Amino acid sequence: MDEKITFETVLEKHENMEATGIFFPFDIEKTFDAKRVPVKVWINEANYLSTIVKMGGKYCMVVPKKVRDEAKVNANELITITIQRDRDKRTVEVPEDFAKVLKDNGLTEVFEKLSYTHQKEHVRAIIESKKEETRIRRIEKAIEMIGKK
Repeated sequence: MDEKITFETVLEKHENMEATGIFFPFDIEKTFDAKRVPVKVWINEANYLSTIVKMGGKYCMVVPKKVRDEAKVNANELITITIQRDRDKRTVEVPEDFAKVLKDNGLTEVFEKLSYTHQKEHVRAIIESKKEETRIRRIEKAIEMIGKK
């Protein structure tokens, strides 16, 4: 199914962390004929990419703080959410300095074989650096981690 699905649900807060997410009020496997489903998500004016996964016997999806802030929603509120299966190939824009270091270390292909999520998290850590020395340190750490794959 590739049509948009809109429904209401409570934005649940994790009991031990600031993390929030939703549980699905319908059968994911029956609806999408899959157990892990990449989706495009809309909450109010915010939109993002996510993946529906099964945890603790229930299907759920994380709603990051950045998205909550943009959508102006809070934990434990009833929200209206729209999802649509995402069949597009997910790609990450790699910063030039990181791409050069990957290439210089012969790790470009290894990085490209990482899942979208792992690529995204390595790049996010680098681009969110406020200081140049932090950025360099994070690139070095990413190279070390990727080199172990």
